[in-house]
Amino acid sequence: MNSKLLIDAFVRQTMVLIAQVATMAGDRTPLAHVANQVFLDLTQALEQQGLGRKVVADMFGLALRSYQQKVDRMTESASTSGMTLWEAIHNYLVEHGTASRSEVFGRFCRDDAASVAGILRDLVESGLVYKTGRGEAVIYRVAPTDDLQRTLAVDPDATAQACAWAIIYRQGPLSRAQLLEALPIEPAMLERALEALVRDARVARTGLADGERYSSSRILLPLGETSGWEAGLLDHYHTVVGAICAKLRNGQTRALPSDQLGGSTFSFDLWPGHPCEARILGLLKQQRETLGALWDEVSRHNASGKPDACTRVSFYCGQLVTRDDDGHNDDGV
Repeated sequence: MNSKLLIDAFVRQTMVLIAQVATMAGDRTPLAHVANQVFLDLTQALEQQGLGRKVVADMFGLALRSYQQKVDRMTESASTSGMTLWEAIHNYLVEHGTASRSEVFGRFCRDDAASVAGILRDLVESGLVYKTGRGEAVIYRVAPTDDLQRTLAVDPDATAQACAWAIIYRQGPLSRAQLLEALPIEPAMLERALEALVRDARVARTGLADGERYSSSRILLPLGETSGWEAGLLDHYHTVVGAICAKLRNGQTRALPSDQLGGSTFSFDLWPGHPCEARILGLLKQQRETLGALWDEVSRHNASGKPDACTRVSFYCGQLVTRDDDGHNDDGV
């Protein structure tokens, strides 16, 4: 297996997905933090696989000391310990209300100047901060709360609930701290989401000696639901990636008829009037109806109680329609 080619292909496809989400509905989501976050998440995942820091540093082509310095630099601001540079600059502007460009750069003189400039640009482009003036006379002002509210999604609380529910279902039981790490939203918004999820019995809250934990044995995002689509996307992506990783961990690199773990992809070439056109285009609808009825049957049976030890089977299906009659027209469903 050529691991390098496979990794390169995965990275390209993931970047396409990120670019699509970042620009949907005309949005221009700031991405300056993505490269650093990818590096930090990947190094953490590699170390969790049991690799030592020297080995991980070698994989990135870095000396151990350079690797450690890079991790430390990305983890928190050099000027303000305990938080990232983005958080530190944002907090500084919130505390002061307004600040000149020279004041900001003076406050964060120990940090990389290009990084400071990039974060200021992201804050302005995201609508969190306003900018007036030119050159060194530029003044930055934190956007009023009323202005920020108009830039948020139509129903951010519903989105937070759906995303939190999906993460709890897949990774729970989780503490509040773990949820905040997995879902980067304001603590107050997470608290509201958790209270709503517990109140509606979508999520169970249990108290342990070291704090509360949240868990869920089910998740259902109805077809046609306008809020919470992010959670559906996250859940699908998490399941696909999870199945691939589990199969690789088991050393399985080929499909067998008796497989209970893995996936298959079938591609069909069609044209108007093809005798199989309707059957193929209706595959997604057919699978959803079949799986929905099966899910209802299992849920009714499980309502009377389940043993502590259960096997969870997550089945995923998807459909991509690509039409070449007018260039590139992809319709992923």
